[in-house]
Amino acid sequence: MTDETDATWWRQAAVYQIYPRSFADANADGIGDLPGIRSRIPYLRSLGIDAVWPSPFYPSALADGGYDVDDYRDVDPRLGTLDDVDALIADLHAAGIRLIVDIVPNHTSNRHAWFVDALASPRGSAARNRYIFRDGLGANGELPPADWTSAFGGPAWEPVGDGQWYLHYFAKEQPDLNWDNREVRDDFLTTLRFWSDRGVDGFRIDVAHGLAKKLDKTLPSQADLDATPKNNGGHPLWDRDEVHEIYAEWRSVFNSYSPPRTAVAEAWVESHRVPRYASPEGLGQAFNFDLLRANFEADAFRRVVEDNLALAAESGSSTTWVLSNHDVVRHATRYGLPEPTEPIEKHGHAWLLTGGVSPVLDAERGLRRARAATLFELALPGSAYLYQGEELGLHEVPDIPAERRQDPAFFRNPGVEIGRDGCRVPLPWTTDRPSFGFGAAHAHLPQPDWFASMAVSVQDDNPDSTLALYRRALELRRRLQTSEDLEWLDSAPDVVRFRRPNGWETIINFGGEPVELPAGTVLLSSSPLTGRQLPAETTVWLQQGPPAIS
Repeated sequence: MTDETDATWWRQAAVYQIYPRSFADANADGIGDLPGIRSRIPYLRSLGIDAVWPSPFYPSALADGGYDVDDYRDVDPRLGTLDDVDALIADLHAAGIRLIVDIVPNHTSNRHAWFVDALASPRGSAARNRYIFRDGLGANGELPPADWTSAFGGPAWEPVGDGQWYLHYFAKEQPDLNWDNREVRDDFLTTLRFWSDRGVDGFRIDVAHGLAKKLDKTLPSQADLDATPKNNGGHPLWDRDEVHEIYAEWRSVFNSYSPPRTAVAEAWVESHRVPRYASPEGLGQAFNFDLLRANFEADAFRRVVEDNLALAAESGSSTTWVLSNHDVVRHATRYGLPEPTEPIEKHGHAWLLTGGVSPVLDAERGLRRARAATLFELALPGSAYLYQGEELGLHEVPDIPAERRQDPAFFRNPGVEIGRDGCRVPLPWTTDRPSFGFGAAHAHLPQPDWFASMAVSVQDDNPDSTLALYRRALELRRRLQTSEDLEWLDSAPDVVRFRRPNGWETIINFGGEPVELPAGTVLLSSSPLTGRQLPAETTVWLQQGPPAIS
């Protein structure tokens, strides 16, 4: 059972992200669902995580993988029912696992009742004021109000046929909400209470930096937007200071529960702007994606840790560590590509655009580095966010046929964007076709034949498997994480070494040659050791002094 009174559980939690449609399919329709997640709770418990975060499971046309929400207080019937949510919460809590739900407040779907009402209502109506409508330019409003480009490519303004246009910074099926409207703010407070009353433990806030906007009568050009700094709270669209007035209200709702509900912001902002999102008066914690974007290098990893621990100290929160999620190339693949001359996530994207043909992936090296990076991540103070399938060592699936792809980025930018489907392919649980144990039917995204060798059933009883490494690491971490202290220790070039409480030491060798291990009892290693040598691209956990654990 979970400790219902622990208000600080989130500070050093291991959180497992589930992409519901690709986790487990209980009703043989090829799509993962909530009963499928429930059926795998014994697996989640054996993994040793503290909380589960499913990506959105709300009713949706899936124009953006569920982030186009039709109704924030219901469940997509293809995934289950509200009764299934209640059962999932109860079963997770009985297994000692908490539940974090995804809130998508920047935009609804174009099928949301509010937007349907807006389209049926005249300009200037209260219904349209829930969204961001503007008159078009030209004699009859036939031109967009501005030349803005959406994040998924193409125009960010969509006409509605009466001379007005609505803003959609993402897909056209995702109209942006008007957060200057009190009705919008109150409705989301109702949503937060709705899920909190059902027993969810926290919330992940999508595009948390985008809610507050300042749009004058004359809109800036895209060039002017691009030239406007995003580091001072004055950008028209992003990270405005007023957004924190919204989150102060949310915090009042969170704190009305015992223990308070937690929240973590997905806020892509300048580093010095992060602490306000993570403050106790705001959402309480913010994602840190810097480790995900860092090259596999000693200086880069250490600098990321130093910078983000400092930011966490400034906010009074704990930081978060992420290596993979539903939006990026899996880290086992990123680390297996030739050394990049550009940011590592862009390098992985370029590889995907070739269908994974060029450059050539060194899959063995990528997995070796991924295992080392994971042990490094799990030894750090703060929360660790793990993405489904990384515990199996899964690589990205690069060669999905165009006709099977689902990500809107692929269709809106052909030849430029490949989309994120490659990290969202349903998991392999067994070696059996048609879907490697995902369900009784073919999966909604095609699974490659090589998934069979990485299935849960293959790794389950193999002490050298990546799954076994994650299980042991998470078990040790739970017992060793007694404070948030970290002490850097002297180390050789290409080596990073630090100490945590109880004499728990972590050493990672980023170099290409083995290095001598210091004294200490080996608790865990990401690659096999030979004597007292730490192999290249390997992390080891040591115990100094009397054993704190057995």
